[in-house]
Amino acid sequence: MHFTLLDRILELKPGVSITAVKSLSLAEEYLQDHFPLFPVMPGVLMLEAMTQAGSWLVRVSEDFAHSVVLLKEARNVKYNDFVQPGETLTVTAEIIKQDEATVTLKARGAVDGVEAVSARLVLHRFNRAEGARLGTLEEYTRRRMRQNFEMLCHGESVVK
Repeated sequence: MHFTLLDRILELKPGVSITAVKSLSLAEEYLQDHFPLFPVMPGVLMLEAMTQAGSWLVRVSEDFAHSVVLLKEARNVKYNDFVQPGETLTVTAEIIKQDEATVTLKARGAVDGVEAVSARLVLHRFNRAEGARLGTLEEYTRRRMRQNFEMLCHGESVVK
């Protein structure tokens, strides 16, 4: 199952930072179980929202050169507050360092300026393989990622 945990990208500075938002609605399916009498966004999904924001930053910064961007490590994860239905989680991520295979980011999620979660994320980026058959799959994946990015930007220019 694939969750898109960002509703909109507000600003993106390639090679530097990204700001995106996730508006939590009571209609989110997982809130029926987490927790029925006190629905809150699960911490792992807050972490995933930060990972997705960081992944978009990496993809756009490298002009979608890698078809796969995955979370390799989450360091110093701190959960400070709940995110409840009706609230908007504003996610920011900025690149701290990078090498051939990984990008390290400082990420944060806040509600009305109050930090709900923070972490240092290490993302691993790569292409599956080379070759005619996999090359076609790589191009398809890159094309789909570009389409998803445009959808998250709502047709507005967010790249600064």
